[in-house]
Amino acid sequence: MQGEMQKMLSGNIDRNERGHLTFAGHDTVALAEQYGTPLYLMDETRLRENCRLYRDAFRRCFGENAQVLYASKAAAFRQIYRIMAEEGMGVDTVSAGEIRTALSAGFPAEQIYFHGNCKTDADIRCAVENRIGCFVVDNVEELLALNAEAGKAGIRQKILLRVTPGIDPHTYAAVNTGCVDSKFGAAIETGQAMEFVREALAQPNLELRGLHCHVGSQVFGEDVYLRTIDIMVPFLAEIREKLGCTLPELNLGGGYGVRYTADDEQIDIPARIAEVAAHLKAKSAELDFPLPRFLMEPGRSIVADAGMTLYTVGTVKRIPGYKNYVAIDGGMGDNPRFALYESRYTVYHAENREEPETAFDLVGRYCESGDIVQPAVSLPDSIRRGDIVAVCTTGAYNYSMASNYNRIPRPPVVMLTPEGSYIAVRRETLDDLTALDL
Repeated sequence: MQGEMQKMLSGNIDRNERGHLTFAGHDTVALAEQYGTPLYLMDETRLRENCRLYRDAFRRCFGENAQVLYASKAAAFRQIYRIMAEEGMGVDTVSAGEIRTALSAGFPAEQIYFHGNCKTDADIRCAVENRIGCFVVDNVEELLALNAEAGKAGIRQKILLRVTPGIDPHTYAAVNTGCVDSKFGAAIETGQAMEFVREALAQPNLELRGLHCHVGSQVFGEDVYLRTIDIMVPFLAEIREKLGCTLPELNLGGGYGVRYTADDEQIDIPARIAEVAAHLKAKSAELDFPLPRFLMEPGRSIVADAGMTLYTVGTVKRIPGYKNYVAIDGGMGDNPRFALYESRYTVYHAENREEPETAFDLVGRYCESGDIVQPAVSLPDSIRRGDIVAVCTTGAYNYSMASNYNRIPRPPVVMLTPEGSYIAVRRETLDDLTALDL
């Protein structure tokens, strides 16, 4: 604990005069007592600051026409969409469920972009009927189905085409989406992307606005987006030359990395955006191509460090000569990311005990050996049942990936503001678990 007092992982984490861990200025021990655990916390101030960081950098570097789209798969519930609307963000959705949630929160349909590599007929119909702003079309089958549905609705639907530039972002294989053999989009290298564009231009009920690509998530390498521009802008120029069409929009997807541990880089996002803008302008000028309207889809870097999850310790198990375990009242049902990717996290004890620490595997309550939240975590040697522990940087892909495995209710989402706290998503109950059963 002594080392953590010198520097916390993030500026919205601290300790108060009682030694209790605080998040967004709120005492986590008091929050756990008030709302119970497991408990998802969201720092609304940090969330809004992250939106403004992107939005202001975009306006400064690309002009007023550029658009930041929040990748709402990172965390999707009504209050998130309300905040995104208030902050002038567009949103990227990947299902009819996310679209419905956004619309039910009053989010403007024209600012919704719809992704997905296997949209069903029902998905397409839902989005068309609700007049969402733009489809990111993944494949020819979807293209033809969307053209037919738009014709029935009597509209001309705006679209982007998803292509794969063949970029390796040196990130987790599970979140690398820009390689040639990805399940997403049409590959430029194989010639399929050019044929995809040709087919799209032939559809009478679709308006092709530009191209979309996405090289992956949790990207730290500063040259990834520059390398992507070096492929995408020449491809736009090639389309103009071969098909006589100058596409006005380019969406590079999203994915700047965030700090999960002290070993992770702290990225200067505005500086990176300025580099991307300068490179895009230079490459467009080099090829005498009009500077395209620029879009990007950050999700994790909007919500990750705005989140923290609190748990209550249930058992402490020591196996002399082997390892030690601390088991908590949550686990892979509310945070499956270690089970999926062996994701790293920073863990704090909610009370600052000035005493020796021991390495424990922080594990959950679920009936799986792989139910591990984080291995080899340093915690007070005296940790015991009833103590509160906090897992940091859980705003992205925790609530949105949560499940009812073992028939355990999902935690609530509580928003923290300088004025107080409020429930954005209520805690599920045992009755909720059987609500759909017949």
